[in-house]
Amino acid sequence: WPRGATLGHEFAGYLGDGTPVAVEPLDPCWSCAPCRNGDYHRCVRGAAMVIGVGIDGGMAEECIVPESAIVALPAGLSVRDACLVEPMAVAVHGVRRGAVHATERVAIVGGGAIGLCGVAAARAAGADVDLVARHDAQRAAGAQLGANATGDDVAGVYDVVIDAAGTTESLQQCIDLAKPGARMILLATYWGGMQMPGFELCMKEVTVIPAAQYNRLGPSRDVDVAANILATNPRIAQSLITHRFPLDAAAEAFAVAADRKAGAIKVVLEP
Repeated sequence: WPRGATLGHEFAGYLGDGTPVAVEPLDPCWSCAPCRNGDYHRCVRGAAMVIGVGIDGGMAEECIVPESAIVALPAGLSVRDACLVEPMAVAVHGVRRGAVHATERVAIVGGGAIGLCGVAAARAAGADVDLVARHDAQRAAGAQLGANATGDDVAGVYDVVIDAAGTTESLQQCIDLAKPGARMILLATYWGGMQMPGFELCMKEVTVIPAAQYNRLGPSRDVDVAANILATNPRIAQSLITHRFPLDAAAEAFAVAADRKAGAIKVVLEP
């Protein structure tokens, strides 16, 4: 991964004419084979193209983004909540790649921002969703978004399982919950590598579907779909954004964000 760039890939603001926008934090080359095929999130530039990772992001004094990264906000979505467009787009992309649809039973393991966005995206697709979360605030937020808690005797009953935690334990939970022939969507980031329960995975013939970032299907960008979901369901922002701090309280904001047991889910910095 690139080093030295200022962080901040979930951010929103205003254009010079006052138009409220969010940002799809990608600056691909648009000339490599993936870009030409529409899969610009797989650009050969890799992580170097990610604004806030390889390029100075929203926490920098100045962050210049390409016009292609601008996401116009629909009516009903405040710029104060539009930092959620990025994580919601991650979930929208994964749910789309996993072909989640109505009547399916979905289990999501991990109750952080990505897992809860996964709840909202899967519910928007019409699925019945259960959530496995570690902390009370996460479970409460999931319930507000329409997720049930997993009950007893649910091993092997889910059509789709989504890993939003990124640990060896969460992968094992997903395989345990998956029914034979299920699909497993990987929404987490596996910083420490991945150890998959291979025997159970193969015996159940679970289809593994990795999902990274977001792109588009025809004229429809995942980020635009995400913005519309947020606009039509204000409960998402109300449930996920637990704290807001001014920029001069950034150190306190990061400390609060690190304490999940105290109820933090998404902590927002505001100018």
